[in-house]
Amino acid sequence: MAYLSGKTAIVTGAAQGLGQAFAERLAAEGAAVAICDIQPGVMAVGSAIAATGADVLCQTFDITDVSACRSFVAATTARFGRLDILVNNAAVWRSTPVTDPWDKALADFDAVMDVNVKAAMVMCRLAVPHMIAAGGGDIVNISTDYVLPKRRDGVNAPDTDLYNASKWALNGLTDGGAQALAPHNIRMNSLCMGPTDTEMLRALFRPGGKLAHLGGPDGPPPEVIAGFMDPADIAGLLIDLMKDGRTGENIGIWAGQTIELGPRKRWDVRMRERADFTGQPLRDFGPPPWSDAPEPVWSLAVGQPTE
Repeated sequence: MAYLSGKTAIVTGAAQGLGQAFAERLAAEGAAVAICDIQPGVMAVGSAIAATGADVLCQTFDITDVSACRSFVAATTARFGRLDILVNNAAVWRSTPVTDPWDKALADFDAVMDVNVKAAMVMCRLAVPHMIAAGGGDIVNISTDYVLPKRRDGVNAPDTDLYNASKWALNGLTDGGAQALAPHNIRMNSLCMGPTDTEMLRALFRPGGKLAHLGGPDGPPPEVIAGFMDPADIAGLLIDLMKDGRTGENIGIWAGQTIELGPRKRWDVRMRERADFTGQPLRDFGPPPWSDAPEPVWSLAVGQPTE
């Protein structure tokens, strides 16, 4: 029997890239999938998944429309009878220098926060009652390595303050949600990846994009694409994460390094890491080597701690 047989998953922003890869892998693992996107291409993705024999529900709507989100979750549970997995993948990016005109800054703030934060919150609130009824579940928020210590150039660039802020906001949703939902056997984590081969990233290399000087009409050159991570590999890590059972963590995924969960983090550093990757929280300890670091207080851990 497939790992997710009998389960139902929702994936937002599933018309291409990471969302498509998540939907395809969840379906391959036996889950019924409900996918949505503002782009009509999500219907073709759904048709292709259905052709493999999987159960699929597809809808095209704006994820910032709360009523549409409510209807989508209702249609999902009516169709499949339950909801076990939510992948908050839908996201937008805009170049937002602090020197932007006032009206543009306000419009960009609303656009970025409504999709990257508010929609994730709305979908979580709509999904949780159904997961509680099902006896548990998994919520995975798709974040970025911007919220983790820098391992590459281009992280937290000056014109990414709003995108960056939106992904830091996901830390609050993930951390607080993980603690609140642990008694209900619902896990919440974030996947925080670096450059991944998605349309959002490729568009930056096309004319008019931020990195157009490095690309061309077809986007990034082959040598640049070679350094991108494959969405299918990230989707594989999603399955590993659900099998692992941890909660309340930012899972770092860096291009050029092994794509893996890594060890479970201490309770006091679940949502962050030191730049030297020792795992010791900077606010509690002085300069390295932190020879006086106390043992973690496991009574404050979320879920089952790792010895």
